[in-house]
Amino acid sequence: MRRQLTWLVLLCSTAVFSQAVQAQSWQATAGAQTPDQAVQALAFLPNEIWIHAGDSITWTFPLTELHTATFLTPGPPAQVRPSAAVGCPGTTASGSAFDGSTCVNSGRISTVGTTYTVAFPTPGNYRLVCLVHVNMTGIVHVLSAEVPLPHDQDFYNSQAARQQHALLHDRDGGRGVGEGEDSPTHDHSVITGTGELVSTTGGIQSVSVMRFMQPSITIHAGETVEWDSSDVSGHTITFGLEPPNVTPATPPSANVFVDPDGARHAIISSTSDSVHSGFIAQAGHERTGVPQASAGVTQFRVTFTNPGTYPYICAFHDQLGMKGEVIVLP
Repeated sequence: MRRQLTWLVLLCSTAVFSQAVQAQSWQATAGAQTPDQAVQALAFLPNEIWIHAGDSITWTFPLTELHTATFLTPGPPAQVRPSAAVGCPGTTASGSAFDGSTCVNSGRISTVGTTYTVAFPTPGNYRLVCLVHVNMTGIVHVLSAEVPLPHDQDFYNSQAARQQHALLHDRDGGRGVGEGEDSPTHDHSVITGTGELVSTTGGIQSVSVMRFMQPSITIHAGETVEWDSSDVSGHTITFGLEPPNVTPATPPSANVFVDPDGARHAIISSTSDSVHSGFIAQAGHERTGVPQASAGVTQFRVTFTNPGTYPYICAFHDQLGMKGEVIVLP
């Protein structure tokens, strides 16, 4: 009898050990950029992965550009995508498990080299989103242990490298739209970033040029400059002091009004004036926690009444070099 019990204990121990050995930690990346930080790949690389139940995935965040790795509850009803400031709500510790019943969220990460791990105990198809960038999604397919996996880590490393190269060297949505001052433009008009969506079987990836495409523009006093955004990312045009803790929901400054065509407009009479455009972006393709009034506005105008040099920034991406100036002559 004692031999039988010993044998059973050994069998159970072996089974538990075998399951532990079989569990695998997979690696992926959130975001990529060119050396000058101007072109940002807003993408999970790769954005589609097959793993076994019990495995985990660790995402590495290599940039200062904010991203999250977030899994929302699929429902029904499906959880409405919240803002990055709210979280899902809040954040979840790295290493947390996701099975679809409770959301898991890394929080906003902008420290280079930070990692975030999610474990997947239950088979299913789980959608991955970045709460900062609405056009950055992916999917994790979790299979039962007895089902063979279609790919290994080397495949995903190669796929991530291919996707990164394709996004950062895109000639339509990336630098191909214009290399700064050589971009097509109209008088007194500034293109505020540019970008493109890329749809894959795993979700949506996007590429964005975090630059004012005409970083220096010269006009005369009394004239108006218009900023037009066709970017997949949101930006601001901010002169002087920027609002504290600015988010996409931060409203325009009090000295901004709305023109009959829906564009926002401000009048600046001194280089010491502060003006904040609010969030300038295309309307999202899905429901989010960002108020609709903060999306869908793609034009901002400023009339300059006096000569001077007026520097401005995008309050979200100035650390990436998204800055400009308006030189106003008499």
